[in-house]
Amino acid sequence: MTTIITRTSRSIPSTSRTRTVPVEMKAAAIDRFGPPKALTLRTIPVPQPGPGEVLIELHAAGVGVWDASVRDGSWRPYGRARLPLVPGTDGAGIIVAKGPRVRRFDIGDRVWATDYANPKNGFYAEYIAVNIENVGIMPRRFGFPEAAAGMVTGLTALQGIDDALRVQRDETILVFGATGGVGTLAVQFAKRRQARVIATATGSDAVALAERLGVDGTFDARDVGAIDELRALAPEGIDAALVLSGGGGLEPCLDLVKPGGRIAYPNGVWPEPSKRRKVQVTSYNAESGHRAFDRLEHAAIEARLKVPIAAEFALEEAAKAHERLQEGHILGRIVLRMRGRAR
Repeated sequence: MTTIITRTSRSIPSTSRTRTVPVEMKAAAIDRFGPPKALTLRTIPVPQPGPGEVLIELHAAGVGVWDASVRDGSWRPYGRARLPLVPGTDGAGIIVAKGPRVRRFDIGDRVWATDYANPKNGFYAEYIAVNIENVGIMPRRFGFPEAAAGMVTGLTALQGIDDALRVQRDETILVFGATGGVGTLAVQFAKRRQARVIATATGSDAVALAERLGVDGTFDARDVGAIDELRALAPEGIDAALVLSGGGGLEPCLDLVKPGGRIAYPNGVWPEPSKRRKVQVTSYNAESGHRAFDRLEHAAIEARLKVPIAAEFALEEAAKAHERLQEGHILGRIVLRMRGRAR
């Protein structure tokens, strides 16, 4: 099959109907590793989907702290990356073309997707070509910003609650780091299991958010009296803890996990929770793939999942989004908007 290319657009082969996409697109990229201002808007070619890939017209992309590590060069998932480099590991949009051997999706499907080391470019762009193993149908009740913010964090939260901790009804669960991108979703997935959830929250805005998400109690792990507050909230001890951030207040809190209890944390949390006698301590990486996406979609529906968005920026404001990352105290997640107006 021949691909027809003109100066302004091209018709990309598809196994169903064909939609026209431009030859070039806007993307936020870096020419050098450095501070937020290293991110600039560029015009680059739209990638073509290869075998087993779909081309997604992105409407929104998630902005994570790990993106800042890619931008400054401290984390290089691409190995010796070729510059210019487009960051971004997750986003949501509409499939506009399919490569050979793609049967699972149709043109026009609304999808969310993730890829930590996409050689064609990251998600800070108007289009992305992604292997179908990294793509799922987004829940109907989500808009594109919520889907972009909720996929990677949702996988991490769900697999922490359901798989690593195996949370059961009426258990007391501590979510340490409960108001971040993963924590806000983990709280809701634990409540979906009908557990009793205690959350860390710093500041009145964080407490209000945690309460809106249904927690049974909050405390500030930085307070001098934090342990007394936690003991009052969990007088019989803690059955399981999901640790999403480190810090000086963590270890005393984990001392309240019962013998036979469980502690889990995603790889990358630092410092890692200490090992404890008679307590299972598990680290994990969130896994993707179509089965994982199906599970996440069903769990999101069951939990009536809310995806808190701390701030939205237009694609050309990617540097400002990273400046906001550096400020900290992000309740939920930051999002880039490629289409539609950023709030």
